[in-house]
Amino acid sequence: MKEGKAGGSLTLRGFEKEVEVNGKTCVVKVIDGEAVEEDRGGRKLLRIRITAEVGGVRSEYAITYGRYSRNKAVGYAYAKTDAPGGRGADAERFAAVMKALTRREPRIHRIKNGKTKIECYGGHLEGFMRYTELADVIKRWLEETSRR
Repeated sequence: MKEGKAGGSLTLRGFEKEVEVNGKTCVVKVIDGEAVEEDRGGRKLLRIRITAEVGGVRSEYAITYGRYSRNKAVGYAYAKTDAPGGRGADAERFAAVMKALTRREPRIHRIKNGKTKIECYGGHLEGFMRYTELADVIKRWLEETSRR
């Protein structure tokens, strides 16, 4: 059976998958997740939060989507400094969660101020729409923010 091509056909809670990121194999176990719309300074944003355990480390991963140049949906997150193993390890775990849930790895950038920025795109949103907890909110946000 294919892994739920239809929107909202899978659930996040209890989702478990083994993925390879940067040559390392790890197990991703999703505990919970949600998507919420936010209004920041007149700009409609979409925040996706996933609580997961990756390689035995439990954490909450959050990514915030907005509409940017040419109306493209782009999501940004930053690796946590206080995470076990530091920013680099946190970014790898974040990438593992993204790959497990959306089948796509995010782009990871090291910024000159020492921060690690994680970028996701529309393809990641399409992957997230396969989960019942996220599908309706993502669809509504995409419709409300679309500038045709």
